[in-house]
Amino acid sequence: MPGITDRFTGEPVVKVQRLGHGTLEVVDLARSRRFYEEVLGLEVIQPSSRSMMIRLGTNHAYAVVETGKESGMGMLAHNGLDVGSVDEVHAAYKRLLDVKDEYGIKQIIEPRHMHGDTSFYFADPDGNWWEIVAVRDGGYAVDFDDSERDLTGLHEFDEEQGNVNFSHTHDAEFRVRVREVLDKRAAS
Repeated sequence: MPGITDRFTGEPVVKVQRLGHGTLEVVDLARSRRFYEEVLGLEVIQPSSRSMMIRLGTNHAYAVVETGKESGMGMLAHNGLDVGSVDEVHAAYKRLLDVKDEYGIKQIIEPRHMHGDTSFYFADPDGNWWEIVAVRDGGYAVDFDDSERDLTGLHEFDEEQGNVNFSHTHDAEFRVRVREVLDKRAAS
C-alpha cells in the first residue's frame, strides 16, 4: 500500500551524473519517425539502422529501438509533453483527433483536470503512452526547488491513504493541507 516515505541519507551505490535517457520500443522505425517529427515536433537523429534518438527542449533523450513488436507500455508509464496553457491542451486534443487515423494513433482519452493540472493521454502507433499537459513554467522540475511540494517524512498523510494515492502537491487544495501540517510541525 502506498505511503509517505523517508529520505535516504547514506551514500548511493552508484554515483550517477544525471538521468540522461530512456528507451522506447517501436514496431516500425520509419513510421515512428514520421509520427515523432510530424505530430509531436520532436528533434530526431538516427545513429543506427534500427534505432534513433528523440528529444525536445532539454538534453534528456529517448533511444527509440525498432523491435518489430508493440511494447505494451501501460498508461501509467507514459511520457509527459508540456504545453503552455489549458487552451493548448484542448487544441492539441482536437488536432490529434483530426489526424488519429492518418498517423495510427491507437487511443485518445479526453482532457481532464486532475492533480492540479489539465492534461490528456494518448497511445501512439506503437502502444507507447503520452500525456499532453499544461503545467507552470519549468514543468515538474520546479517541484525540486519548492520544499512545500515534498511530502517526504510527513507521515501524518499516511492516515489519508485514499486521498494521497492520486493527489499530489500541484493540487491547490492538497497544498493547503500540506501547509497546515508544516505549520503544526513548526509550532511544536
